[in-house]
Amino acid sequence: MTQTGREALAQRFPLVVPVQVRFRDLDALGHVNNAVYLSYLELARVVYFRERLGITGPQELGFILARAEIDYRSPVHLHEALYVGIGVAEIRRRSFVFAYEIREAETARLVAEARTVQVMYDYRNNRPVPIPDDLRQRLEADRIPQQGEGEP
Repeated sequence: MTQTGREALAQRFPLVVPVQVRFRDLDALGHVNNAVYLSYLELARVVYFRERLGITGPQELGFILARAEIDYRSPVHLHEALYVGIGVAEIRRRSFVFAYEIREAETARLVAEARTVQVMYDYRNNRPVPIPDDLRQRLEADRIPQQGEGEP
């Protein structure tokens, strides 16, 4: 039996978020424009912040997005449903890294892999700050194994 996109992602990621491709997401060639994938990642982050960290509004965000990288693996077309898996790949002193996979819902076809770096930030003093211990613990609970980890 073939796995669905949700099932494949749930094996690795603590949170899986559905995404419906919209007509406005398409480019002139009829597939999802590369820039739109950043919106899909943002959606997954917002759901993660709410469901896993209890952050419900922008005033509670104490970090900024500092970097985003995406590896595109397969084109997506209108009427395809997607799932985005999100988990914590790395925790540093002042920043943490989310890892993502985007998969097509029915076949689990890998569409894209991505990473973003979030930096803890003191908006009042305009400078990066260390990750608070309570947040560090919650992020640690959602760490995902990276490729090659755990192998001899």
